[in-house]
Amino acid sequence: MMVGKSYDSVFLGVDHLVFLTRDIKASIINWERMLSLHTRVEHTEHGVAQAFFRLPDGTFIELVAPTDDDSTVAQLIEEKGEGFYVLAMQVTNMLDAQAFLKANGATLRGEGTDRVFVVPEAISEPTIQLWPIDRPHRWRDGTTKREKN
Repeated sequence: MMVGKSYDSVFLGVDHLVFLTRDIKASIINWERMLSLHTRVEHTEHGVAQAFFRLPDGTFIELVAPTDDDSTVAQLIEEKGEGFYVLAMQVTNMLDAQAFLKANGATLRGEGTDRVFVVPEAISEPTIQLWPIDRPHRWRDGTTKREKN
């Protein structure tokens, strides 16, 4: 049941998709070969290696791999396996989006921070991240380590 604001006044669309992988290099090669995605940015920080592929509509695909066996990402892969993990949705306003989701029964993690997630009800569901339309992406908007074409 929708309460208050309508879905389309809160959610603008997909911002990006996150896939977990054990082997970042092999995954990069596969994504490049499979979809002919060549523009990417790579960096390693906070215990993960990441690669980003821009898509023509402004969205992007993010690959995330653990850099050590004790990392949170390594534990997630152990629990859920490799593959699709996060659907990041662009929102017009974080507070409106949180209120909308809670009114419709969602459980949220990270309320009061700039990193808010909808907790999946089943292991097969992706985590949904709320991404404000005006939040920059470090890798894309000027604070990245290296870009490859």
